[in-house]
Amino acid sequence: MDIELLQKRLGHTFRNAELLQQALTHRSHSSVHNERLEFLGDSVLNCVVASLLFDKFTKIDEGDLSRLRANLVKQQSLYEIAQRLELSQCLRLGEGELKSGGFRRPSILADTLEALFGAIFLDAGFDAARDVIRAMYVPILQTVDPKTLGKDAKTLLQEYLQGKKIPLPQYNVVATHGAAHNQEFEVECLVPKLDIQVFGTGGSRRAGEQAAAKLALEAVQAALVKTPAAPKKTRQRTTQLKLAGIATIQPDAPAAEPKKPLRAARMSAAREVDDTAAAEAKAEEIVNQSKSA
Repeated sequence: MDIELLQKRLGHTFRNAELLQQALTHRSHSSVHNERLEFLGDSVLNCVVASLLFDKFTKIDEGDLSRLRANLVKQQSLYEIAQRLELSQCLRLGEGELKSGGFRRPSILADTLEALFGAIFLDAGFDAARDVIRAMYVPILQTVDPKTLGKDAKTLLQEYLQGKKIPLPQYNVVATHGAAHNQEFEVECLVPKLDIQVFGTGGSRRAGEQAAAKLALEAVQAALVKTPAAPKKTRQRTTQLKLAGIATIQPDAPAAEPKKPLRAARMSAAREVDDTAAAEAKAEEIVNQSKSA
């Protein structure tokens, strides 16, 4: 790639072309290489990214800000930016590195990008380096989730289960493969409440647990999407009114007979007494007639 095109993509044109050339030079190429510039650029990068995070995430504490910064300036993140710049086409490598594919190596590309930041700082000052770094990182920050970025799979799984009030997972090494100096660990991750069992492998027990935790988190999220929580039962309107102190009739209770007015009730009772007395008199008359007969 043409050096002019690289400068256009960086958003900075070097006044001192030698600084740019040195920033692109790996130690395998010559004695004048980019390692000192890399050291300087690393510090400039950390300062600028820290400032960007401080301004964007105003409610995050120091610990989480440090976690976010560490993730954004790590080798993999720098390597991805270098790939977008097609930086590999501009590297100056020794013959051995060229043959071994050094232009594709993440560590070399990440270090070269930091060296470029250092070179820009020396060429035009901190503000120029800040503008270049900001242009690269602002789009990245638009998609950053501060709750999850930089957290490993085991931590994310634990926090997710705790948020759903589900007991924590269990990890067990179920097998080891390979020679003692190059073992591979197979680890089981169980989430009993959801009947989930997954397996992960890695070059160490911790790596195996992380691989299993990643699979378990995906399985847990999928399981909870398929079986959403049952909706809460709503109280009947009549019960709510009763609790609020308003007298109501429960919907399934038999309706009470309407009360009679007091005067009508008394008259009804009097009629019942008269009818009883008349019946007793009639019965007595019949008994007397039978005796006289």
